[in-house]
Amino acid sequence: MGVAIRTAGEDDRELVVRLLDEAFQDDPVSGWVFPDPAHRRTTHPGLMAAFLDIVLAEGRVGLAEDGTACALWLSVPADAHPENEGDEADAAQGDDAARMREAVDPDNERVELIARLTAGIHPSGRAHEYLWMIGVAPDSQGRGLGTALVQHVLDRCDREGVAAYLEATSLRSRTLYERLGFALLDRPLELPDGPRMWPMWREPQI
Repeated sequence: MGVAIRTAGEDDRELVVRLLDEAFQDDPVSGWVFPDPAHRRTTHPGLMAAFLDIVLAEGRVGLAEDGTACALWLSVPADAHPENEGDEADAAQGDDAARMREAVDPDNERVELIARLTAGIHPSGRAHEYLWMIGVAPDSQGRGLGTALVQHVLDRCDREGVAAYLEATSLRSRTLYERLGFALLDRPLELPDGPRMWPMWREPQI
């Protein structure tokens, strides 16, 4: 399926936040972070906005031209998390997680915890493209939009010999990513009293 894709900018912020919010309201991890549905409806958009602002500043957002799907990518250099930084790197990541919690939902420790846990399993030592999030509008799912958005970047990864990484948040998404060449990197991340997340890695296919 041909999908017209462009890079989103600041003018698209409201559209992309709404799209991510709709796409992830019923996601297992979002449900764990915000267990109460009423609270999730009001607070979840703020978390999506916080994620988006980071990627608009530091990465890029692929957006289907019709506004029905988006993908948030960060380019991670090989020295992004040097092993010799140790406690200093952990402290910096913890500060970032704490700031996000304070900005989004100060009384909700899971906002901070999810950031710490995913940072803790993120691979280091090799440059890669990190698919942070991909969202498809609920009434547009099943049309191949997500696959097209991911493959758009994977094609470039293959041309440039760059690996890719993500965390799948459901068995369904894990299966999709496996079809695109990703493989389980390590054992799943078990969220406390919550669902699993699957760290997945893809070598460039040349």
